[in-house]
Amino acid sequence: METETGVIDAHHHVWDLSVRDQNWISGPELAPLRRDFTLADLEPEARTAQVTATVLVQTITVPQETPEFLQLAAHSDLVAGVVGWTDLTAPDVADNLAWLRAGPGGEYLVGIRHQVQAEPDPRWLVRPDVLRGLTAVAEAGLVYDLVVKPHQLKAATEAAARLPHLTFVLNHLGKPPIASGALAPWAEETRRFAALPNTRCKLSGLVTEADWGSWTTQDLKPYADTVLDAFGPDRLMFGSDWPVCRLAADYAQVIAAARELTARLTPGERHQVFTGTAARTYGLTSTGSPGPPQEAPCA
Repeated sequence: METETGVIDAHHHVWDLSVRDQNWISGPELAPLRRDFTLADLEPEARTAQVTATVLVQTITVPQETPEFLQLAAHSDLVAGVVGWTDLTAPDVADNLAWLRAGPGGEYLVGIRHQVQAEPDPRWLVRPDVLRGLTAVAEAGLVYDLVVKPHQLKAATEAAARLPHLTFVLNHLGKPPIASGALAPWAEETRRFAALPNTRCKLSGLVTEADWGSWTTQDLKPYADTVLDAFGPDRLMFGSDWPVCRLAADYAQVIAAARELTARLTPGERHQVFTGTAARTYGLTSTGSPGPPQEAPCA
């Protein structure tokens, strides 16, 4: 166990297909995900892995999902924070964020995410309307989670440079092409992003970017080493990406791989990756429950 308070899993999902379809789950490769995944499914696996707190992250871009997640968090002993969704381009985005914060479980809202990876415009993040929305996220004291592909990292870096008071958290290392073994140009763009003080990264999503059936920890190591060196342990946090990870590995295998990838770190540095960075970034207390909104560092 990394700390007396256990591990924080900074990235997982849940969904109930009877409530809402997950239209991104299509085709035979994703068929194992086409069923309900609930907190009750996650809890025994997380407890076995000594995870005592988690961050629940949005899956689809509909306004109803985030209030549902906030109420889930309010009634859960495991979920410590929610990264939800709101339309960043809406003229009333600040009011929408305030409404979420004022509603049931609103104190669990720690961040916002949008499926930027699905946007055809590689510079979507630096559109004026999006930057206005991101400014509202910063003013609300929330974090912005980034789910992007490598070709979108340049715009992510530009957005983070323009908004030094907003903390940007790169999900899944920016989805590098692990299965191909290529590092360039992903590594260079990631280092540029990491050079900004208001950026963080999740050690998450590696196994599903690798070959699902034959990956080894050695396949993941060049990518993990890149972000460890670029961000440092105090700006890197573990995330399981459950249940999406199940396409390539179960929960125990994912956390075992993360521990192996960070084995060269000191105990204090591993504490940051598995607990400290997530707690600070999302404003969680040592027990995993929501604390005061964090203040992002200035550039």
